Amino acid sequence: MKKILLTIILIPFISFSQNKEDLHYFKSKDSLVGVKDKAGKIIVPAQFKVFSFLKDGDPVEGETILFDGSKDGEKPKKNAWGYVYDRNGKFLYQPFLYDNGTDYFTEGLRRLVKNGKVGFADRNGKIVIEAKHDFVSPFNYGYAAFCDGCDWEKTNEEHRSIVGGKWGVMNVKGETVQPLAKPTGQNVEIDSKYYPNPFQYNEKEKYILQFFEKQKKKLSDLYYVNFYNKLSENEKNLFFEIVERPKENFPYYRVNTYNYKKKDLDMLYRFKFLVSEDGKTFYAIEDYNDKKVPFENWLKEEIKNAEDFQKEHKDNPNKFINK
Repeated sequence: MKKILLTIILIPFISFSQNKEDLHYFKSKDSLVGVKDKAGKIIVPAQFKVFSFLKDGDPVEGETILFDGSKDGEKPKKNAWGYVYDRNGKFLYQPFLYDNGTDYFTEGLRRLVKNGKVGFADRNGKIVIEAKHDFVSPFNYGYAAFCDGCDWEKTNEEHRSIVGGKWGVMNVKGETVQPLAKPTGQNVEIDSKYYPNPFQYNEKEKYILQFFEKQKKKLSDLYYVNFYNKLSENEKNLFFEIVERPKENFPYYRVNTYNYKKKDLDMLYRFKFLVSEDGKTFYAIEDYNDKKVPFENWLKEEIKNAEDFQKEHKDNPNKFINK
């Protein structure tokens, strides 16, 4: 359990790109939201009830236009929330409903809903895994669990759980993957079954990951400094994997951090990193909008925060020692 709680704000998730036409959100007199270009031409008419902290004139900074809300006069569809358009105003898909808002990008992919089924789209709005399953979990360590014939069961006023159905596991290509008969320590555990390690790297990518491996002990101590329970060195072991590679409108390698069970740290941006396409410049992600900061600046701030925390909580069981 952590001593510091984080509040998630539902705002459009931004990916990096260059030379995009200036677009901005606008609100009509009845507070419906649309998008215009710099000259005032309407790209998407004002027809959405957006509930995030969106102001009139806010820029559209991603590769797609996200309306994190409902369309005026349209009945909500099961498991869907929000609308995504391309920057020319063409409708692309409806995101999956997650945590009372639009699903987040996880390992470069966001869940979408079409005809009641769940699939995935990338940051450019391209549907990369067709919607064909009744439910799919977010990707974690290169895999996502899915089910068919399952449904939602309400557990309380705010939460639901998936029950029934036939379950399987898919890779990032949407292919069903079978568990291994004889697992090893390199495999990935999902629901007490084991699957092959999905990550393979060329020499440049290995060099990128070595940068993080060399600092693993320091990064581990920084991350776990505010955990209540005393953890062993094995429990504090971190894994660094490249989950996105440079592509159109995204000239970076994205590196995610996983715990010793190869589970995502459940942080939208902390301990997630970007590396330039040439593999020479390293950044940390600073906020929910993927704002990047030079790695060394981020590290200094993390060290300061950890040292300040220990001054206030001298009994913290997982000590950070800067060396």
